[in-house]
Amino acid sequence: MAEGANRCDVLIGGGSFAGLALAIALKQALGPTYGVTVADPALGQAADDARASAIVAAARRLFETIGVWDMVAGEAQPVVDMHITDSRLGDAVRPVFLTFDGDVEQRSQVGAGGGDLPAREPFAHMVENKPLLTALVERAKLDGVELVAQGVIGQTAAGSHILVALADERTIAARLLVAADGARSGIRQRAGIATHGWDYGQSGIVTTVAHERDHGGRAEEHFLPGGPFAILPLKGRRSSIVWTDTTAEAERIVALPDAEFHAELERRFGLHLGEISAVGARLAFPLGFAVARTFVAERVALVGDAAHVIHPVAGQGLNMGLKDVAALAEVIVDAARLGIDPATVLERYQRWRRFDTMAMGVATDGLNRLFSNHSEVLRAVRDLGLGVVDRLPVLKRMFIREAAGLAGDVPKLLKGEAL
Repeated sequence: MAEGANRCDVLIGGGSFAGLALAIALKQALGPTYGVTVADPALGQAADDARASAIVAAARRLFETIGVWDMVAGEAQPVVDMHITDSRLGDAVRPVFLTFDGDVEQRSQVGAGGGDLPAREPFAHMVENKPLLTALVERAKLDGVELVAQGVIGQTAAGSHILVALADERTIAARLLVAADGARSGIRQRAGIATHGWDYGQSGIVTTVAHERDHGGRAEEHFLPGGPFAILPLKGRRSSIVWTDTTAEAERIVALPDAEFHAELERRFGLHLGEISAVGARLAFPLGFAVARTFVAERVALVGDAAHVIHPVAGQGLNMGLKDVAALAEVIVDAARLGIDPATVLERYQRWRRFDTMAMGVATDGLNRLFSNHSEVLRAVRDLGLGVVDRLPVLKRMFIREAAGLAGDVPKLLKGEAL
């Protein structure tokens, strides 16, 4: 070990949602003597993220358990139902082929006789990124997480520790390094972990729209040949737009003067909520699919976008990252309480998360390819399928539980249980 190196138990490279949530969960479970450091050059800077995120029921339970949800609950808009349409851009009418009740059933209330009674909760809330990130930073500070406004620029495994070099020439000796530094993760690349994936030739346009009438908590997803156009309700008479189109078309639209951009937006949004106006910055992000060939290396674990990037068609990107956080936190905490080196239990984390990640990646890839095309044959087949699902309540409930993150082998934090 390098002489004079600072030490911690877990160093997390990346101070966004996944990295901060993991740090908070570990610190709360293992106490003040367990050293957790988050390193990110953006820490301490004012968050300037105009986007919003769908926080599904399981992810909301995680935030509740680590004491973050109460800090943003006033800004969170429940999604009470969802309508899905399939049409061409020029169609005068967009028939609704599939609707979802926005609630998911849970078994948490105890009746007078001692038995469980079914309770209901929204399957998702929409929360703007800026207040959520601010709340995570504040919670991390309150819990004693060390926040370092420096990037990770190097790492070297050294027996019982990994030596992590920061941009300010400091070296920290950690027992585990977690890559939460995004899709272009430098930690992942230096660990020699390759990714497999492809570019969709699409970009996602994100902006916020104000409208004359209230949305009533309804989310809408219009499948158009260029890609899905999602209208996601925010607090007040506002909605977050996630608008997918070919990269060339997205770049053209984002660059339009305001009046022409408004015309393109109105063609897709419609006037069912009255007059509309774009009130947020408009940004375009290239879309692709990528999964790391392994989620772990020697004293290194990947979470969030460092491990996987999927298409936003199902709104599951952030929630998949929080599933990683819940699983990795549980594995690390179990090992720490048994006095086991966390590096020896990383395969358990990988087994827990990689298959689920691949399954969700394949599902979102298939959905995008099925809907983002001009084929009339595929359109007829998918509309028939949507209609069948809409008439089968059992199947709809299954889809809702999957979308809410409550299906399969769910980590404790996603069930609302403390570690």
